[in-house]
Amino acid sequence: MYSVWITGANGQLGLELRRKLARRKRVFATDAELDICDAAAVERFIAEHGIGTIINCAAYTNVEAAEDDADLCFRVNETGVKTLAEAAFKADAALIQVSTDYVFDGNKRTPYQESDSPAPLSVYGASKLAGERAMQRSGCRGVIVRTAWLYSPYGKNFMKTMAALGAEREEVKVVCDQIGSPTAADSLAAAIVRIIGNIGTHRGEIYNFSGRGPCSWSDFAAAIMHCAHNRCRVVDIKSDEYPQKATRPKYSYLDCSKIERDFGIVAEPWQSALERNWRRYKRTL
Repeated sequence: MYSVWITGANGQLGLELRRKLARRKRVFATDAELDICDAAAVERFIAEHGIGTIINCAAYTNVEAAEDDADLCFRVNETGVKTLAEAAFKADAALIQVSTDYVFDGNKRTPYQESDSPAPLSVYGASKLAGERAMQRSGCRGVIVRTAWLYSPYGKNFMKTMAALGAEREEVKVVCDQIGSPTAADSLAAAIVRIIGNIGTHRGEIYNFSGRGPCSWSDFAAAIMHCAHNRCRVVDIKSDEYPQKATRPKYSYLDCSKIERDFGIVAEPWQSALERNWRRYKRTL
């Protein structure tokens, strides 16, 4: 039996994948101890452990910091993917690469499909697009899964930040003119597990997966306050009232019909996913 290798295994998605695959034999998880840009180390790991599928959760995801640290961002998000993909090709292993809605500029006002032309606005978005293209050039088997607004009970994320602020403040200001959809990391992990056994001859094909239903960041914040029973008021503001180094797309809601058609994976409404993950998070407090 071929093994599964989860990179970036201590992040939100990596931890959820480890939980989902806990009963499966021959699952290997690595994080900073193995440099995914080190071709020799990557090839050796694949050979020693009989890796058949790599799930790359390793990524530079600090969108703001990336504007000042482009070299490191591209090293992880492009060079790391290139190294994994080329090693996968040599070993005839499959790669599942996680990408982002931030590859788009947000100028559409209808859900983004996989075939829409990317035009990233930030260093982070550009690096993730470069990673997609590096995988596709490698010729390795596998798929690219674009997702958005990831959160979970683990690590640092919007759900936990808003809940903490809501417990301390009477009001919090949140942008209302960026539209997308929150994605629970456990939902994305479940989708990826479903894909593992059905990759077949796919080579660098792109699939969208996010929570079902569009919302703004302020909508998401208000729903978090409701789950947490916080009386904190969410005040809508425009993006230009909250200046940031990295430009975010104003609209990046993903059309997930292709992954449903090809893999039978149906995206869950973001509201019910939030309620479930809030209950999980509460159990950790």
